[in-house]
Amino acid sequence: MIGSILDSMMMQQKGKSRAINAENRTGEKGKAAMAASALGSSRKGSPCLFDVKPGETVVLGEIQGAGVINHIWMTITDKTSEKDVFVLRDMVLRMYWDGEKEPSVECPLGDFFCCGFGRECEVNSIPIAVAPLRGMNCYFKMPFRKSAKITLENQHSNTIPNVFYQIDYALYDEMPENISYFHAQWRRQKITTLQEDYVILDGVEGKGHYVGTYMALSTLERYWWGEGEIKFFIDGDEEYPTLCSTGTEDYFGGAWSFADWDENGKTYEKTFCRPYMGYPYYSAHDTSVFSQYHNNECPPMRGFYRWHLPDPIMFDENLKVTIQQIGAGHRGMFERQDDVSTVAYWYQTEPHKAFPVLLEKEERWPR
Repeated sequence: MIGSILDSMMMQQKGKSRAINAENRTGEKGKAAMAASALGSSRKGSPCLFDVKPGETVVLGEIQGAGVINHIWMTITDKTSEKDVFVLRDMVLRMYWDGEKEPSVECPLGDFFCCGFGRECEVNSIPIAVAPLRGMNCYFKMPFRKSAKITLENQHSNTIPNVFYQIDYALYDEMPENISYFHAQWRRQKITTLQEDYVILDGVEGKGHYVGTYMALSTLERYWWGEGEIKFFIDGDEEYPTLCSTGTEDYFGGAWSFADWDENGKTYEKTFCRPYMGYPYYSAHDTSVFSQYHNNECPPMRGFYRWHLPDPIMFDENLKVTIQQIGAGHRGMFERQDDVSTVAYWYQTEPHKAFPVLLEKEERWPR
């Protein structure tokens, strides 16, 4: 894939390059950097959106015509006070294609960029990259025939002082007939049900291909947690799926419990980032707050991603994706109950079915 990108650089490119940010809210040609600052005209006069109020939904970008969004960059604060520390879970990102009323993307902002639990972490992968400090980037291609609209809703308790962002896109005369539209959906089950697989995605109808999973896992039971298999029910599969992984860490590209050992021989799970899979985040501490009256321990938090870019999961009619909660210890395997949040990423033909109602912000907060 990297080679194909570099190879394409020597070929003439079609389209018209545009960008939307606070310096050019419409992306109009020749209209960027017009605002003035204390340094003078066209000297960083409008670097961001200021003071997004609680309950307010801001339109980050609205584009007319045919085109493709190639890159999105964003950054915001992660907390507004010592008690309001889950900004990345409170802000909701939505995307709409071709004038649709129901969003094709609806997701807490941080989770969309593989930063669950309201915490940022560095991510180094092909479609999602997060650089210090909360520089969140998305490179998934997002085509549209008639229009595109991206919004950000503040469900946080306080005003967000600054929202920095940029949407890089290209306009074309028309789009090919065989394009599919980008979708992303967030779900959570605060306590999974014994012997009942957690649903990552369901209700997808139409033709398309599944391209990625992000999972934020808070383990609620002891011992090893990662024996659960990922299942893909394709085009009418009912009792049994067509595709099934051999375990959770296997699906996310690791093996043997991601295990490593410190100088004292103590086992720990080793985090990593790779182009198509990663385990970028682990913590058993709430580092966002400090109190002299209690420690900062919390249920262990783990974040994983897996991108099906060279190996998309293709479907012609419908798709369902699930994961088991199975652990293991000295007594063998056992059914578990944990706290699971996920983002499913896929492309499909439109129209799509409406998503399940997004949980209230308090129900999205990590443990």
